[in-house]
Amino acid sequence: MMDMGSLLKMGASAFIQSKLSGNAGSGLDSSLLTSALGGLLGGGGSSDGGGLDLGSLLSNMDSGGLAGVAKSWLGDGDNESISTDQVTSMFGSDKISEFASQLGLSHDEAAGGLADALPQLVDNASSGGSILDSIGGVSGAMNIASKIFG
Repeated sequence: MMDMGSLLKMGASAFIQSKLSGNAGSGLDSSLLTSALGGLLGGGGSSDGGGLDLGSLLSNMDSGGLAGVAKSWLGDGDNESISTDQVTSMFGSDKISEFASQLGLSHDEAAGGLADALPQLVDNASSGGSILDSIGGVSGAMNIASKIFG
């Protein structure tokens, strides 16, 4: 079971390894990236990765027409990929730009790294607890999922 901090570190690692985050992305400091990810994903950027707002992330995906993608991330099968444009529409261009400038990346590098990191992050968050616990266990996840997927 992963705690929030470990989850964000894993997301940061996926971001750094992403080919889409470019050379700048692969040279990032992982604690800086972990903090920026926490800020973007609802943790307020606290150093302990104080939260990952999975509910709000999933509802952003749903309102962006990405419900099927979200389902693939939450389930145990293969994760569907997401484009940089979809990442940008999910969070809003200004949030991606702010995230990019915190890290000294271009908008495209930031969105590209997120496109690779988010599926892994949500997949790991939804397997075996951690985030599930924070949203009320499996029944909480099902409530969120039923709101999203009808």
